[in-house]
Amino acid sequence: MQSRQSDNVVWHQGDLTREARWSMLRAHGATLWLTGLSGSGKSTIGAALEHTLVARGVWSYRLDGDNIRHGLNGDLGFSAEDRVENIRRIAEVARLFADAGVLAITSFISPYAADRDAARALHDASGVPFLEIFVDTPLAVCEARDPKGLYRKARAGEITGFTGIDDPYEAPARPELVLRTERDDVARCVEGIVELLVARGIVGSTPGPG
Repeated sequence: MQSRQSDNVVWHQGDLTREARWSMLRAHGATLWLTGLSGSGKSTIGAALEHTLVARGVWSYRLDGDNIRHGLNGDLGFSAEDRVENIRRIAEVARLFADAGVLAITSFISPYAADRDAARALHDASGVPFLEIFVDTPLAVCEARDPKGLYRKARAGEITGFTGIDDPYEAPARPELVLRTERDDVARCVEGIVELLVARGIVGSTPGPG
């Protein structure tokens, strides 16, 4: 995933530092990058996590893969090149949310390790926390769930380049957290993410921002 730079454009630094913004807002931004196969439970966990964090008084916003393709990335298909660009754009957007003091919750298959590594490097370069969360659900379980009927279509040849069937998924080598939805329910998965955020000092151990 390559960063793109327009010609004759210079970054305009505002008068408000990130530290000052976070302090005044009593917020702590970060990107939570949920990755896994289609049907693994990423979107369900992301939605429940967003609700839990907002209820705790933590500024949070969910960026879901399908939802993003309705607008910002509506011009992209599912070729390898378009998938790279899809992740590049959302990494940039998530970084901006996190820089503003929001917990950006992304739920994307993001099958290629190089693209997720580039998203992490983008955040690292900006000094913004990036937590990769692997929703490690076996293909057989995801295919049995098949909530959108996509595996059935892929097996029938109606969809090509489908992750897990005729396109690879490269599992994270060193994620900050691994969730197993074939064993743990949504509430336990959310609890595990909150525990990680508390341990990293991103949110407080009691309701309210860190």
